[in-house]
Amino acid sequence: MANPCSLLDCIAERVRTQPDSVALSGDGERVSYAELGAMALAAHARIEALDLPPGPVAVHAEKSARTIALILGCVLARRTFLLTSTELADHTLDTLLTRAGCADVLTAEPVTDLTTLPVHYVDVEPATTQHAADRGMPAEDDISFLLTTTGSTGLPKIVPLTAGSVDRCTDWAGSQFDIRPGTVVLNYAPLHSGLTLLDIWTTLKAGGTTVLVPQKRADDGPYLADLLRTHGVEVIQSVPMLYRLLADSYGRTPFVSVRRAIVTGEQIQAGLLCELPSLFPRAGIYNLYGCTETSGSFLHEVGAECDRANGLPIGRPLPGVTAVVVDQDGSVLEGPAIGELWVRTPFQTAGYLMPTGGQDRFRQLDDAGAYFRSGDFVRRDANGVCTLVGRDDSHVTVGDDHVNLAEIEHVFLDHGRVAEVAVISLPDEAVGERIHAIVRGTGPGSVDGLSLREYCRLRLPNSSIPTTIRIVDSPLPTTSTGKIDRQAICRDLMPRT
Repeated sequence: MANPCSLLDCIAERVRTQPDSVALSGDGERVSYAELGAMALAAHARIEALDLPPGPVAVHAEKSARTIALILGCVLARRTFLLTSTELADHTLDTLLTRAGCADVLTAEPVTDLTTLPVHYVDVEPATTQHAADRGMPAEDDISFLLTTTGSTGLPKIVPLTAGSVDRCTDWAGSQFDIRPGTVVLNYAPLHSGLTLLDIWTTLKAGGTTVLVPQKRADDGPYLADLLRTHGVEVIQSVPMLYRLLADSYGRTPFVSVRRAIVTGEQIQAGLLCELPSLFPRAGIYNLYGCTETSGSFLHEVGAECDRANGLPIGRPLPGVTAVVVDQDGSVLEGPAIGELWVRTPFQTAGYLMPTGGQDRFRQLDDAGAYFRSGDFVRRDANGVCTLVGRDDSHVTVGDDHVNLAEIEHVFLDHGRVAEVAVISLPDEAVGERIHAIVRGTGPGSVDGLSLREYCRLRLPNSSIPTTIRIVDSPLPTTSTGKIDRQAICRDLMPRT
């Protein structure tokens, strides 16, 4: 790929050439590029004044313009920073901070009782006179962002990204989705999510406007619909939950300002996919596949796939991405095949921050660099187009049979009156594992357990039919990034035995 533009260089250029343009907006905030630049310089000066010991710092990632300025201050100070979710339990947060080697926590928002480590409030209000200390720009191989995986099935892993990988990813995203000065981009994901590489950092590099969705309003469909219209949002990247909320709230008045709608994070229900052209009649609709460890890696522009139940392809590798399909023996498969997807991207991490484990996910097949074992199983057709068929952690054994939980979820989601489903397995002494389904219908009384069991019986082998089917009226719990939280489901929604 071409030499990328530095994040700081590009934002500094925007401050010089378009100081009055809006950089960040939403929920009452409007921050120009000049104001953002001044806030970042103030944050940098105050971080330096703290005289912290060497090593990474944690940033309490409450979504606001002030926190974004604090992050830029860390980049200016060449400080590696761990972005931490505001929703982590105290013990989980302390464990992550210890594993990352963080001795101090920085926050741009007042907080109390955050952690046992020292917490420093960094005032980002500009001083009368200020300038950036001459520390130089981060080198390409400097570790910059420390992101975390979702942690939906366990303790989040820490994913270090170099300044170079961030710059390559943001340059690609800006070019691919035509983000340029003045482009209005919605940021739905929390600040610790890798999705912000597009929503926030690509947008600021390009001179666009990022519209911030407050986390407290993330499940408020009417608010989100109004936000899109009020700000004239042009580009959206989100997990399917946002699109479901918009589809339920848009009042048959489409969002005509949107020209790019990007689905990512998890598979979208076929029925919801069919609704997107009505929501965004002027938009190209894309399925973007990637992991926190690799950033984006596959892209598919959606055509008539809404007629194909749950078969939306992830598409083909992005430019510069190498992908292989590998069988259970570790052999690389050629041509049409089904197997685990391994990818190598220009944006990926070199490995998890030790000692979080999981290093077996990074494997060498040649001398060109490590592949990341995605854990996703794909079907590749004769044209090289890939479609997800399941995950390695969704394969369980029931008796003597191998069962794919993701395939069971797809069957449920094909039902016209199922809005959400989570299929999980729990240990059982008799058969090894038992399958359980938690289902939310499209409305009260829209589905019942008996009819769903009969529906499954006609479409699944006996070993794949859930032992229990529980109907709930409330939306299923999600992680801070909008994915179904299976830990919370096991803890709160499964019957006690």
